[in-house]
Amino acid sequence: QVLSLVIPTQLQRVTHRVTHRALHRLFHTRSCLFVVLHIALQAAVFGEYTWEVFGYCWELQFHLLLLLLPYLLLAGNMGCFLLCSRANPGIITKSNHASLVKVYAYDGVMFQRGTVCPTCTMEKPARSKHCSVCGTCVHRFDHHCVWLNNCVGASNAAWFLLYLLSLTASAATLAALTLSFLTHVVLLSNIMHSTYLDAQGQERPVEILFLIQASWRYRNYFSLSLQHLFLTFPRIVFMLGFVILLTLVLGGYSAFSLYLAFTNQTTNEWCKSRRFGVSHHLSSQPPDRQLVYKNIYSKGIWRNLKEIFRPPTALERKKK
Repeated sequence: QVLSLVIPTQLQRVTHRVTHRALHRLFHTRSCLFVVLHIALQAAVFGEYTWEVFGYCWELQFHLLLLLLPYLLLAGNMGCFLLCSRANPGIITKSNHASLVKVYAYDGVMFQRGTVCPTCTMEKPARSKHCSVCGTCVHRFDHHCVWLNNCVGASNAAWFLLYLLSLTASAATLAALTLSFLTHVVLLSNIMHSTYLDAQGQERPVEILFLIQASWRYRNYFSLSLQHLFLTFPRIVFMLGFVILLTLVLGGYSAFSLYLAFTNQTTNEWCKSRRFGVSHHLSSQPPDRQLVYKNIYSKGIWRNLKEIFRPPTALERKKK
């Protein structure tokens, strides 16, 4: 939609069929393409870290545990990745349908009793949704993740949250170590042995505070320093830019996922809740009464987190 603003209309008509089919096949059918891309990106980043950054940092006498921390986070991340991608997200079948219907109450707004899935020909339990990619209804459906090639539902939501947090922590740790290494390189170079004239005309040695304060005034000088770093360590500088961008994107997504976890919402429910509160009405409600969505599933932060890591069953709900 963004690109359509700058692409000529005639060219859009020519390429519409091809791109529509390609994008539909890429994002709306099960494929291992993004899984392979996911593993390839991690292999490239950690390969560069192992090949250059680790060795240089070891020579600069960085603490060994600090240098091994990205590998520990990678091991945990890959474990969560495998468990989340291979796990049953909570597929609703005829054998478990009767019990899953009793787990969550219908709120009467977003989830209404008697709604039948036209594909699965079964009544939809509350908080469930049919995934068009997987072709099944999923209990407590959150979203379909192309990077996992699997849905995120009641049974693997905890693994997905841990996977996302460990991936964010891994990218942030790599960015911090790489940035620290390049900072050491700058400090050990001739730039820290230079001098400058202050306002009184006295010659003073260059300090870190001066470098920060004068970063804009002496931007040409610093651009030359950055060019020197890029020419000396091109792959490291490129990797640093990539992991910083990745940390910002994943950090925002992790914060959003934690917000959903704390409030006991799914991505599907959060998106749907944006539509309610103005002009939608229940058929059984008076026409002058507005339909306002209210999250009836939130029970407090700790109980909400407990529900993610230990999904409730129909028997537990009956006891409560």
